[in-house]
Amino acid sequence: MANFHVIAGASDTPEFPIVRRIGPADLKEVLRKGFADFWAMPSQVFFIGLIYPIAGVILAGFAFDQNMLPLLYPLASGFALVGPFVSIGLYELSRRREQGLPTDWRYAFEVLQSPAIGSIAALGVVLLIIFMGWLFTAQALYEWLYGYRPVESLPAFLSEVLATSRGWALIILGNLIGFVFAAVVLAISVIAFPLLLDRDVGAAIAVQTSVRAVLTNPVAMALWGFIVAGLLALGFATLLVGLAIVIPVLGHATWHLYRRVVERDSSPVPAVGKAGSDYVRTNATPPRREQEGNPGQIDPDLAAEDAPSDRVPGEDLNQRQEKLIDEAVEETYPASDPIAPKRITK
Repeated sequence: MANFHVIAGASDTPEFPIVRRIGPADLKEVLRKGFADFWAMPSQVFFIGLIYPIAGVILAGFAFDQNMLPLLYPLASGFALVGPFVSIGLYELSRRREQGLPTDWRYAFEVLQSPAIGSIAALGVVLLIIFMGWLFTAQALYEWLYGYRPVESLPAFLSEVLATSRGWALIILGNLIGFVFAAVVLAISVIAFPLLLDRDVGAAIAVQTSVRAVLTNPVAMALWGFIVAGLLALGFATLLVGLAIVIPVLGHATWHLYRRVVERDSSPVPAVGKAGSDYVRTNATPPRREQEGNPGQIDPDLAAEDAPSDRVPGEDLNQRQEKLIDEAVEETYPASDPIAPKRITK
């Protein structure tokens, strides 16, 4: 049953969120809001953002130490494949700021208490598998072109790659293959993680909604992919230091992208607190109180049916009002009191 919840979510019937159309102007707006979130929470998101350049330095050091220089570029570029998953804490901070809740950096870990944490983890594992598949593919491409020859040094490797036809074949084929991996990840996860954080719809619906968002907005989503790639490249060009700013801004912007693309739940009941509890689904039907053919006009009989009282349809409202006043006065001034209720109400 738990496995079914991870795939299908908490609802008994699948919930398919409505996807909107967006344009380049919307992307500009989500980036503006992403930077606004970063500016409003600079200390905490900068602290979280430091995790990424530090991890990058560790991976780079590992590549140098293990003579894995051919994988240095695939490792750096492949970060975008797992970025949607590792930015989950940033989505949570944007969600909390949107609701006016505290946004200290420790609240980024509230996602661990989300009812959709199983679905989030499952989709994260999928992205990690894709990332590992990209690394194995990049390694296989290098060995196909160069064999198992070890790399002597970074300058020698760069000279070989940039100054020979075999090196350019590696660059062109590698980037084309990487583009395919990136397109797959963009399609299945561009708004999937924020959706799971906001609504416990299950991993399958989250992926399906993300794919629908891309198919509905192919130009805008392709442009978003290039924006993400360009900003990440800028972060790596600054020797990974820029990632401490780029990653938080992109993470916050992704939450606002989700808000732009997916319509909010049509029947939410606001709740505060833990991640994933923004909306409590309800199947209750709202009271029918408007007169048929006169929108906005209250029908007293329909209102009476829904009101928690003993009034019956057709009863005169003025008489009932006087009756209720008399009863209230009688409770306040009992019959033993010399003041008569009728003298007070008339």
